[in-house]
Amino acid sequence: MKNMFNAIVLTLAVVVGLALWWFWLGNPANFADGTLRHSPINTLGTIHTGGPLVGVLVGFLLMTVTFVVERSLSISKARGKGDMVTFIKAVQVNLEQGNVHAAIVECDKNRGSVANVLRAGLERFEQVDNDKEISPDKKLAEVQRAIDEAVNLETPLLEKNLVIISTVASISTMVGLLGTTLGMIRAFAALGESGGAVSAQALSIGISEALYNTAGGLVAAVLCIVFYNFFTTKVDNFIYMIDEAILSMMEILTIRVKK
Repeated sequence: MKNMFNAIVLTLAVVVGLALWWFWLGNPANFADGTLRHSPINTLGTIHTGGPLVGVLVGFLLMTVTFVVERSLSISKARGKGDMVTFIKAVQVNLEQGNVHAAIVECDKNRGSVANVLRAGLERFEQVDNDKEISPDKKLAEVQRAIDEAVNLETPLLEKNLVIISTVASISTMVGLLGTTLGMIRAFAALGESGGAVSAQALSIGISEALYNTAGGLVAAVLCIVFYNFFTTKVDNFIYMIDEAILSMMEILTIRVKK
C-alpha cells in the first residue's frame, strides 16, 4: 500500500510538472509567434524553451515539496503531545515511585513514538511482574523483547520516504545534465545547419534548453539534499532520545525486580 501511494505521488508529480510546462510556461501569450512557441517574450516563455525535461524537473520539485511536507507532519506526530523531555521525566518519576500504571497513562497521553516504545515495555512488565515462576532476568528479557519489537515498528515510520528524497536528488541532477546535453546538441545542430550564418533564434533556444535544465536540476538536487540531511539529523536525534529513555526505564525496572 505504501509503495502504491509513493508510485501514485511520483506519477502525478511528473504529470502535473509536464502539464505546467506545456499549459503555463508554454502559454501562447508568452511567445511572440503564439502557438509556435519559438520566440519567447518573457521569462516563463524562455523557461519553456528548455524542453519537456523542464516539466520533469518541475515534477521533481513537486515531489520534493510533497515528501518534505509528509516527513514534517510525520515527525511532528512522532514527537507526541507536549514536551518530550517533560514526558520522559514524568515516566521516570512514576517508575521510581513504583507506579507502573501511572507511567503507562503518561504514555497514553503523549502518544508519540517514544511513548509507544515505552508503553510496550511497561505493559509487558505489568504482565510478568507478579509472576513468581519467572526469574528477574527472564522478566527483564521479556520487557526488552517487547521494546525491541516496538522499536522495529517505529523506526521505519521515522525513516520512511527519506530514500525517495535522496533518490530524487541524484536523479534530478542527471536529468538536468541530460537536458544540458540535449540543449547543446540542438545549439550546435543549429550552428551546423546555418552554414556559417548562425541563426540567433535557433542558437538561443538550444542554449536556453541547456541552461534552464542545468538550473532546474541543481535547484531540485540542492533542496533534496538539504531536507534529506535535515530529516536524517532529526531522525537520528529522535532515535537517540528513544535509546536514552529505554536505558533509563530498564535501569529503574532492573533495580525493582532484583530487590
